[in-house]
Amino acid sequence: MKGFLTFIREQGVIGLAVGFILGGAVSKVVTSLVENIIQPLLGYVLGSAGGLNSLAFGPITYGQFITAFVDFLVIAAVVYLIFKGLGLGKLGKKKG
Repeated sequence: MKGFLTFIREQGVIGLAVGFILGGAVSKVVTSLVENIIQPLLGYVLGSAGGLNSLAFGPITYGQFITAFVDFLVIAAVVYLIFKGLGLGKLGKKKG
């Protein structure tokens, strides 16, 4: 049991768990932003009353792919800004 507690303390397992929880929360907020604000605006600009999801070229519905791609870009930007803001870029570099 002592070795397990040392592992948790030294390997940052609790910090990793907190990161997963916060990542899920940020993902939900960003998904809502994309679905409820960005997607309708882009759909309006592109001439689609139903938002991006209704965009299609024949049987190919490319609107959902565009929505998923925009969602990914916004999440990646948020993670990057948080990463840089907290100065986490220096964690993996060896001192010396």
